[in-house]
Order: sequence, then structure tokens, then C-alpha cells
Amino acid sequence: MPEAQPISAAWHPRAMARLYARGMGLLTFSINVTLDGCVDHQVGIADDETHAFFTRLLDDGGAMLWGRVTYEMMESYWPAVARGDEEAPPAIREWAVKLEAKPKYVVSSTRSDFSWTNSHHLTGGLRTAVEELKDATPAGVLLGSGTLATELDRLDLIDEYQFLVHPRIAGHGPTLFESGLPDTRQLDLVSAEPLRNGAVALHYTRAH
Repeated sequence: MPEAQPISAAWHPRAMARLYARGMGLLTFSINVTLDGCVDHQVGIADDETHAFFTRLLDDGGAMLWGRVTYEMMESYWPAVARGDEEAPPAIREWAVKLEAKPKYVVSSTRSDFSWTNSHHLTGGLRTAVEELKDATPAGVLLGSGTLATELDRLDLIDEYQFLVHPRIAGHGPTLFESGLPDTRQLDLVSAEPLRNGAVALHYTRAH
């Protein structure tokens, strides 16, 4: 099967301006999502192509940002893969090793000790803490928690969205932004890239 070609709108002037003209790093929300909006990590396609997509995002970003629940889910598995204690294909091990080295910031009101390599507790007011993190991370911050994303979107702190839409209908939650946003978000398309496994990588920036 020939490799699918991306449909790109990267020339869009507003999208390019947001990518290059800002003084602080961008906050990009990226997550796996099904056609009916489910963000349960167990229902998507977990193959080399999917992991290669997220490895590219990881390479491009300067830091990861999670809520405690997502952090603990990641912490329970990926360090063991990076150490070689868990069997994994090369693409998945590559992701784990790169994730190990990447700065990881966690928002939590119930836990303050984060022992995984390069992990940091983000403290203080949420808006100020995330703005300061963006300021300190010119390469950008990759946000991977659905619940935290809703809180940050309500504060107008998310700049871009990179969703990997899987060809699945889950029929259950949790769903994207299920607790609601104050108003509709208008977005500009940067690119749409179909993967061979049937998923589509969608990249949007906030329209202003």
C-alpha cells in the first residue's frame, strides 16, 4: 500500500505567525482520540507508526506536561521499557528512551514527590506556572492529559492541537473536553496526514 501523503496548510499566514513570531514556547495539546471523541488510551491503535508519530512530537518539543493521573500511568510502564526490563519493539523502545531524557512537569495538588528521571512538580497558580514554563521552554511544551487540557483551555493557554484520530468508535468515555469549555474554539488547519494504519494526524492552531 503506498504511503499516504499529507494535506498541508502550513503556509497559512496566521499559523506561521504563531509558530515563529512568539517570544515564548507554544503549548501543544496532543492526544489519541477515536472518531466518537473517546480518549481512553486503551482503545487506540498501538503500533510502530503511532509511536513514530508521537516520537516526532517528542523530538520537536522541549518538555512534557501532565496531570498526576496521566503521569502515574506513564510512570508505571515507560521507565521499565527504557531500562530494557520490558520487552518492546524498537520504535516503542525509542519512544521510551527519549521520554526518559525529556523534562517532565506535573500538575498535582495531592503529590509533590516525583522520582522518575527529569520529573518536576509544577507549583503555584496554574496560569502563572504554565506561562512561566512556556517562557522557559522556547522549543515548546507538549501537553498530554485530557483533564488538565480542559483546565488550560479554559485559561486560553493552549496554542496548538495535534490529535491522532483513530478509525475506532469506542462507545464510551472518557471523551475530549467532556466537562465543557466556556465557548467554541475556532481553529486553523496546519496539516492533515493520513497514516497507513487508518489513523489521521490533525494539526490545528488557534484562530485569532
